[in-house]
Amino acid sequence: MEDKKKKTFKFGPHFSFRYGWYLLFFIILLFVFLELSRFTPRTNISYSEFKVLLKDGLVDDLLIGENFIEGELKPRASEILARLRQKPVKLSTNRFFTLRLDDPELMKLLDEKGLHYEAAKEASWLKELLSWVLPLLFFLGLWILLMKRFGPPEGGLMGVAKSKARIYVQDEIEVTFKDVAGVDEAVEELQQIIDFLKNPQKFTALGGKIPKGVLLVGPPGTGKTLLAKAVAGEAGVPFISISGSSFVELFVGVGAARVRDLFKQAEEKAPCIIFIDEIDALGKVRGVSPVSGVDEREQTLAQLLTEMDGFDSKKGVIIMAATNRPEILDPALLRPGRFDRHIVVDRPDIKGREAILKVHTRQVKLAPDVDLKIIAARTPGMVGADLANVVNEAALLAARKGKSWVEMEDFEEAVDRVVAGLKKKSRYISRREKERVAYHEAGHALVAAALPHADPVHRISIVPRGVAALGYTLQLPTEDRYLMTRSELMDKLAVLLGGRAAEETIYQEVSTGAQNDLEQATEIARAMVMDYGMSEKLGPQTFRKREALFIEPALRHREDISEETARLIDQEVAKIIEEAHQKAYEILVKHRKRLEILAQTLLIKETLEGEELEKLLQLSPENVSTEQAS
Repeated sequence: MEDKKKKTFKFGPHFSFRYGWYLLFFIILLFVFLELSRFTPRTNISYSEFKVLLKDGLVDDLLIGENFIEGELKPRASEILARLRQKPVKLSTNRFFTLRLDDPELMKLLDEKGLHYEAAKEASWLKELLSWVLPLLFFLGLWILLMKRFGPPEGGLMGVAKSKARIYVQDEIEVTFKDVAGVDEAVEELQQIIDFLKNPQKFTALGGKIPKGVLLVGPPGTGKTLLAKAVAGEAGVPFISISGSSFVELFVGVGAARVRDLFKQAEEKAPCIIFIDEIDALGKVRGVSPVSGVDEREQTLAQLLTEMDGFDSKKGVIIMAATNRPEILDPALLRPGRFDRHIVVDRPDIKGREAILKVHTRQVKLAPDVDLKIIAARTPGMVGADLANVVNEAALLAARKGKSWVEMEDFEEAVDRVVAGLKKKSRYISRREKERVAYHEAGHALVAAALPHADPVHRISIVPRGVAALGYTLQLPTEDRYLMTRSELMDKLAVLLGGRAAEETIYQEVSTGAQNDLEQATEIARAMVMDYGMSEKLGPQTFRKREALFIEPALRHREDISEETARLIDQEVAKIIEEAHQKAYEILVKHRKRLEILAQTLLIKETLEGEELEKLLQLSPENVSTEQAS
């Protein structure tokens, strides 16, 4: 209770600023009231009327200021005013007021009439007050405008050094390990972190130290942030979340100040979890750079390292961070005593994808024909975010068609949307081009069906999708692979070049449709030579190093090699591609009849899959007749 009262009645900048306005308003109101209390009722007359009354001796007891004249009116004054104004005048008071003009004869006239007059004090305390209150109000309003314009809503310029972390208390965290699937090894590792937070004495009693930091590494979309929230939800502790880019601002020193404020908040909330997402924006390897922004980032990183060394882990503050670029992090950040645990959150296998689909389809009405195992098999390489997108797309498609539940065909269409893009129904393709696309895709499929190490073909389509895809051939692996042999890579190259080989077989010339296939084939062949040591001439050696572990396409660069070696590399790449192309061409020449039947069937139905596709791919040329194509 005492802590709550201190926080409620704490006299901070917001308190003094708000009540300062109230105090200023009260002072102005008081001065206005005092000024009004001194005001006496008066009759306003013009200066010409005053001169007439003065000459007739009907004014007396004058108070003359620099810009005004006040005085008393005698009884007959109302008659003169009525005559001057040509209407009856009834005076409510005998006190008059008029504005003074520059009249050199005034003083002579006053002396001739022998009237009593005196000079008025020009100093008005209300005028003096307004002379400094109005500028003060102007600059105060300008200051407020600047704070709203250049500062965050929670504090303006005065709060620029405040941490932008979002704090979730225990009741706000609904995520637990039940909502996480496909990363069983990572969950098992993180269970120990929960034990540290729930029962730290169990480990410190034997002299052990609680880990200070846990680094989650893995490709984008694998659920690193979700895992961190699940740890906080399971442990029942506050969760402080912030992005690595939120520390660095325009002003020098702000990042370090925010780091200090973040750890101060964490100590007040302990036990708790600090989660820094995309820590590579903050913790890149330090180096000499003339750019001041880099210096600011390095100062922020140095402050983070200092804070991690300084705070006591016995208080129950665990730092978790996520990145997909662990190779660019500063070594000082990864040493023991800072980020002690490195947990890999990799792409899920087929069982993991099925488990993730079960999590995301909890609130989705599924039809009896939906088999999540088949969907998991048809989504190799997809991460949790991709699978969540597939489920959402399937639900939206079913709702658009007015269905009462989501069917298997909706999931099939959703997978196609995510992999190949939206259907381009409005794109017009001529019959000649459509036929060429059909032969191109049929070439891919036939080469894949003929090679032993190629993945089986699941679907062929000549419906335009995405930005530039006029058709596609979908292959699905029978199992998850982590290694590939040279034979498997050569078969994959042959399948990629099968579309171009089909065009050569039928039309004796090629088109621009194989551009994407050639890019992929060239990259695979170059990787075989430069990365995997699969060249007979160059032998088992590598010529470039990989810079990105979890980002595709991987960023690579050549090491220092001689011109002769570079020439040999180019020759070997060309040799591998030509060998794969020749293999695809020979297969299609041998099975030309099958190629024509498959292409003509594809022209009629536009999409082939399932048993129909399997039957067409297994036809032997000897038994084929052209009538079967229709």
